[in-house]
Formats: sequence, C-alpha cells, structure tokens
Amino acid sequence: MEVTGTVSRILSDDNEGSRHQRFILALDSGHTVLVAHNIDLAKRVPLLQDSHVRLRGRYEWNDRGGVIHWTHHDPDGRHPEGWIRHRGRTYE
Repeated sequence: MEVTGTVSRILSDDNEGSRHQRFILALDSGHTVLVAHNIDLAKRVPLLQDSHVRLRGRYEWNDRGGVIHWTHHDPDGRHPEGWIRHRGRTYE
C-alpha cells in the first residue's frame, strides 16, 4: 500500500532480530498506523516529529490498528519493493 502522512510520534528502535526504526504515522485520513522500517536492509530515515512522508509497504492488521512494514527492498525478491520518501530522498 502507498500512504502519505505526518510522523506523530518517534518510537524506540526494535532491536530484537532484525533492527527496525519505528514511528507512528498519522495518515491524511485521520487514522494512525505503526511503521516498522528495517534498518538492517535500508538506511535509517532522518525523521522528526511532524515530518511529512510518503511510503510504500505491506500493511498487516492487528488489534492496535496495524503495522506497515517491508518499506525497503527485499533481497530475496519475495515481496514487492517498498520505500519511504522524505524531504526529496527515497530510502529503500
């Protein structure tokens, strides 16, 4: 899925297994979603609260509203390529 939104909260990295940069994205629709960006496979995105981003990734529903992950390339070619665009740069 592709979405546009504003970073409403920066969370601590998830360092269990593959490392993930995590943040809450407030979508233009008014909903919020957790984004988990794998920083073992892609560069960290230099985000601040209120940063505006566009991203492509895989959404998976959960009882907290869901998570978007696979916001990077897939070295095994099993998932569609994802990315995060921020301030004119693409992180994939």
